[in-house]
This record gives sequence, C-alpha cells and structure tokens, in this order.
Amino acid sequence: MRVNVDLSLCQDHGQCSIAAPAVFSINDDGKLEYDANPDDSELGNVEEAADACPAQAIFLEVTR
Repeated sequence: MRVNVDLSLCQDHGQCSIAAPAVFSINDDGKLEYDANPDDSELGNVEEAADACPAQAIFLEVTR
C-alpha cells in the first residue's frame, strides 16, 4: 500500500491521526506527518482515515 497526502489540500485537522495513529501524526509544529508505505495490516485504518479527512486530501494505492 502506498499513501499520499495532498499537502496543498490538507488543513492539519488531525482526524487521520485518530483513525490511523500508526500511520498519521501531527508534529510539534501542528503539521501532518505520515508513513507513505505503511504495513498492509493498516489498510482498514488508512481507509477510515481517508474517509474521515474533512479536506479529502488522503489518497491510497493498494498493490496486491
């Protein structure tokens, strides 16, 4: 799985970090950081994070 966040759309609300804390986090400056290549076991959480994103800035590519 490959995760991409369009940082020009992202508004750093942090909803993704609640849904998938192993993949997304908000740093000390209030900006989003994320793992672009998380373990496939995080797929459900990343999908939930993408759905929860108010800006719809999270995109994922699933490779099988």
